[in-house]
Amino acid sequence: MTGTWINFLIDIVIIICLLVGTFFIFSTSIGILRFPDVYTRLHASTKAATLGVAGVMIGAFLFLYLENGIVSGKLILGIVFVLLTAPVSGHMISRAAHQSGVKPWSRGQLKDDFADALKSKNKN
Repeated sequence: MTGTWINFLIDIVIIICLLVGTFFIFSTSIGILRFPDVYTRLHASTKAATLGVAGVMIGAFLFLYLENGIVSGKLILGIVFVLLTAPVSGHMISRAAHQSGVKPWSRGQLKDDFADALKSKNKN
């Protein structure tokens, strides 16, 4: 009887990981379609997709480990790779967009701290 409840709880944890991952991936696709400029689209694609892909991979890793006893090094490396590279690449793409002159969408006053920092760095 106890083993049945433990298996049920393990299945619930795996399902939650997969559902959270798919929710974030779905919200990424909506954000990319609905947000107005490069910077907000990059925010949606890097933050939510990182959590989404990591959630699905964690769910897959837990399933393989807890149900079949398989420790997948490829999934662990994939999780680490996604968590490290996606935010850095999003940052570098947004920095390149800013340096090429892409202006962010705004409704009012917009203060550009990065441009001010570059100007003060170039003065020195």
